[in-house]
Amino acid sequence: MAKARPVPGLSPDTRFAAAAAAAVRVRAAEVFGFADRALDIADIEGVHDMRVATRRLRAALEVFAPCFPSAEHAEALGEVKRLADVLGQRRDPDVAIEALESFEAGLALPDRPGVAGLVAELREQQDAANETVAAELARVRERRLPERLQGLADTARGEAAA
Repeated sequence: MAKARPVPGLSPDTRFAAAAAAAVRVRAAEVFGFADRALDIADIEGVHDMRVATRRLRAALEVFAPCFPSAEHAEALGEVKRLADVLGQRRDPDVAIEALESFEAGLALPDRPGVAGLVAELREQQDAANETVAAELARVRERRLPERLQGLADTARGEAAA
């Protein structure tokens, strides 16, 4: 799993709104930095890393909610939650396939076809879920979520300077 990026410029003296701006900027960049890897079925850690990054972003948005205009904040938070849900639907078959393949390796040859059949079904689910992730990422980009999150950060930063 990818480690969380550090949020630069935080200290005990950092104003709450300035911390909000910095955290949302870093966490949003972190989420969308994993977008290409999340669609690579051969690298199941990509979708996992993006999903974890959405949880970090969601936490930052929730903790710093008072720093943002409520309507824009609620809309962005809802979209981040939706993206996380879609990533979770893709991650579930990844985990099951990995577990079954490990289990299958310890079975006698006559017992392996049953497990292989389950893995094949899960691969179909994985492919379908990957298409859903691709569609959700396209929707998020079309709705300019990364830019809107940066806009929220700018709003919080503006309050920090006041």
